[in-house]
Amino acid sequence: MRVTSSMYYDSLYGNNNLKLSKELFDVNRQIASGIKIQYASDDIRTFTETMRLDNEVVVLGQIKKSVQSGYKISNQSDSTLNEFDESMNRMRVLLLQASNETNSDVSLDAIAVELRGIEKNLKSLANTSINGQYLFSGSAVDVKPISEDGTYNGNNIAMNAFVGSRNQQQYNVTGSQLFLGEEVLNSREITSNMVNKNLLIDYPALQSSPADSEALSASSTIRNLMGDTDNNVDNVNNKHHFYVRGVKSDGVSFKTKIDMKDTDTIDSLLTNIGNLYGNTPNLKLVNVTMNSSGEIKIEDKQKGSSKLDFHMVGAVDFSGGTAADVTDIDNLDNGETNFAEIINPTTPPAKDLFVKQFSVSGLDLVTARGTPNTTSNIEGLVYDRTDFMKEGSIVSSNVSQILKDTNTSTTPVTYLNENAFAKPSTKISDVADLSKGTADTLAGTSFVLNGKDTSGNAYSATIDFAAYTGAGTGSTFTVGGVQYNIYNMKDPRTAVDADEMTYQQMMDVMNMVVTNTLPASNPGTADEYDNAISTSKSKGDTYLSYDGKIQFGDQLAHQTSAEIAFYDANSDDFSKDASVMAFNANNALTITDPKTDFFKSIDEIVTAVEEYKETPNGSIGTARNPGITNAIRIIDDLQDHVAREHSIVGANSNSLESALGRTELLEISTMSLRSSVIDTDLAESSLHLTQLTLNYEAMLSTVGRISKLSLVNYL
Repeated sequence: MRVTSSMYYDSLYGNNNLKLSKELFDVNRQIASGIKIQYASDDIRTFTETMRLDNEVVVLGQIKKSVQSGYKISNQSDSTLNEFDESMNRMRVLLLQASNETNSDVSLDAIAVELRGIEKNLKSLANTSINGQYLFSGSAVDVKPISEDGTYNGNNIAMNAFVGSRNQQQYNVTGSQLFLGEEVLNSREITSNMVNKNLLIDYPALQSSPADSEALSASSTIRNLMGDTDNNVDNVNNKHHFYVRGVKSDGVSFKTKIDMKDTDTIDSLLTNIGNLYGNTPNLKLVNVTMNSSGEIKIEDKQKGSSKLDFHMVGAVDFSGGTAADVTDIDNLDNGETNFAEIINPTTPPAKDLFVKQFSVSGLDLVTARGTPNTTSNIEGLVYDRTDFMKEGSIVSSNVSQILKDTNTSTTPVTYLNENAFAKPSTKISDVADLSKGTADTLAGTSFVLNGKDTSGNAYSATIDFAAYTGAGTGSTFTVGGVQYNIYNMKDPRTAVDADEMTYQQMMDVMNMVVTNTLPASNPGTADEYDNAISTSKSKGDTYLSYDGKIQFGDQLAHQTSAEIAFYDANSDDFSKDASVMAFNANNALTITDPKTDFFKSIDEIVTAVEEYKETPNGSIGTARNPGITNAIRIIDDLQDHVAREHSIVGANSNSLESALGRTELLEISTMSLRSSVIDTDLAESSLHLTQLTLNYEAMLSTVGRISKLSLVNYL
């Protein structure tokens, strides 16, 4: 085949020109745009890698923004808690000053005023906000966490910053953690609140020789504690009777009578009390002591339990009879509580039955004889047959309903364990002591509900727990002799089984009774039962508070006429089992507890100073105030709790700061890597452009020379 000039031209110029032109265009475009490719088709591998790195940069930017936002909240929380620490330190200093017995009332008043100011400042700090978002409200950042009365209004939901793939870091401390947190490494301590002294100190003729001191001690005799009317120191007859009720660490309740002689010591009484809680010679589950004011303190050795409870009343019949030795404790109601009236009666007739109170609550008391709201003659005699506290439209119990399974733990937690407290859906059998009555069941248990309805009319009702047998039987409630079924929510609707009844079902019954809205017939159909519940809720609402206490709110009155007393039917009878549970009690005061209620405790601390109460003296001021001495212990525990929460906030801030630094470093590294993949190297591209330009010029020069050759040159 003959090679023509056009063929040679096409071979030399046509193909090379297209190739070089494209390369020149590409390199000029890279220099102009600064990136290697414009479209995926230019280089699929580079395009894919660039898209992946772009996504990484976006994600890291989001992480950085999230961490920065979280760090801002955490850092501000840290700063706020620094002020908390300073305020609480000042409060402790003032309490130590107040505990000095040389203080005058004027000095204590001045201290109390400053303490109230600190309390107000603490509430202000608790309500700190940033850009309208409250720091300590949990996820409810638009809700002011602490009300004027110290109630927490937020939630316990932690907020987390996104710090990496499947990795989050909490940046807030919730009010539940800070103000209502649980410290399971703390133990519960309780105290009686009646001051006791040697009753014989004012009667020299009755004293032993040498004369005893006024203050009681462990070596003092029961005769010193309970008194006597003659010089016959009885070492034979157990004439002193102590009626003790309480709850152990594990939630098991007890009710028993301790009989003692004149010559027995207080130490032996305390030992007997400890044995009721499970103490043995080789193992102490509780410490039982008496302070210099004659108040009995019980400290739980089991950490994390909030169940420990105590109530005691003593009785002696100085006539030598059996009036003090009773089965029904209400039979002591006519006794004399003032020992001076026993020795030198000023009001006839003279009494020989002396009753000593160890705890008083200032609550209204109710007898167990079915008469609603009959005030007992002796306040400290009654344990759980007490009226709920009434304030405005709210009627509240004072005993938290705590689940047995979550009452104790070996794992420390510093947040409010919501599962520790009963909820409306909680079964009552999960809280009650099922070792009483018929073992392992509530069947056969009865609760008494006495009081006044929202119209001020007296009522008396009974809730009877019964097993569902499949024959239509089950739990019922009776009002005025008329019995109604308590229906479950199953299909078909039947009377609820005793062990399946929930707090909501029990509170529905309470709500119907207190609002006097009962089913249309008895035992009533499920529809009638539901209608009565619905109607009752328009008049009042019975619910559980944040700390598991039953409360009733009157929907129609700012000052409710409703009154409620709710207790186990066995409460007064010492021949029967102890109460399976208590809802409101004239019990021992709490000094410390694993479950924190910050502002309630702060208020009690300040009140102790305002009322000049050195000890939990129930005869002075607020009956259930723990006093200045115990207030120091309380503030120490609160400081420890806040310090733990503060350390968590500090750890969160450090983690977020580290995450922020790591994210910024990754962001720079990723952007550098992206740049190396997609960005144009201007020096390299310029050199490449120069080479391509020279090549193109050389090709044109060659083509030009070839184009000038004549036919002779090919011959």
